[in-house]
Amino acid sequence: MKEVAIITGASGGIGYEIALLFAKHKIDILIVARNKEKLNDIKSAIEQQFNINVYCVATDLSISDGFVDIDNCVKANNLSVTYLVNNAGFGDYGFFTERSMEKYSEMLGLNVISLTELTYYYAKQMIKNGKGRILNVASTAGIQPDPYFAVYGASKAYVISLTEAIHKEFEKSGVTATVLSPGATKTEFMERADMNDAKLYESGVMTAKEVAEVGFEGMMKGKLHVIPGFKNRILAFFSSITPSSKLRLNMAAKVMSSK
Repeated sequence: MKEVAIITGASGGIGYEIALLFAKHKIDILIVARNKEKLNDIKSAIEQQFNINVYCVATDLSISDGFVDIDNCVKANNLSVTYLVNNAGFGDYGFFTERSMEKYSEMLGLNVISLTELTYYYAKQMIKNGKGRILNVASTAGIQPDPYFAVYGASKAYVISLTEAIHKEFEKSGVTATVLSPGATKTEFMERADMNDAKLYESGVMTAKEVAEVGFEGMMKGKLHVIPGFKNRILAFFSSITPSSKLRLNMAAKVMSSK
């Protein structure tokens, strides 16, 4: 069986940059996103430049069929999943009751359910094989509650908690689970989340390439938690030691407010 790395949300941003890093290390990749045309363009470019095999699955991971489509590709091509990067996800910025419940349901399906499903099934295979690396992409938004970003922050808090727990469970299995928690990053995420007016994106925004490099290195080393950027690590540290929940909420509300 041929070893492969699955990267979800690979048509742009952090996911695309992580796919390139696997390609540079001569590791075959299975890239997942909704846009079939984009995936095929990426496949052609990477195969030509790096001489590896690139498999594409165009699917919507916010619904249960997404996992089935990926697994069908894995089985049809006799692949062994040694690396899993759960990067696909999106947010929605604004006052909680003024946003769409439909969008919240889609977000939770993608950020929580799909990530859990992929991690569950492919971790089983990795443990059976005695080796594997999992990278779950969370966010600094998951480190504390986030006014105006409430559902997204809660979904990423789940990702952090889940990954920390299974990292401990897997410690004697040969499989590691790493959680990557970026801060503000220059990707299409900002537009999709309707965050153009958020103060968070005024300065100190990292590039997707910078975040991907830190995450990839952390995953390969089997680290537990990776937070790219000095400013983000400082913010995460102070959030973790702030004793008052009310103070933490006031700080988070200020960071997440509109310009």
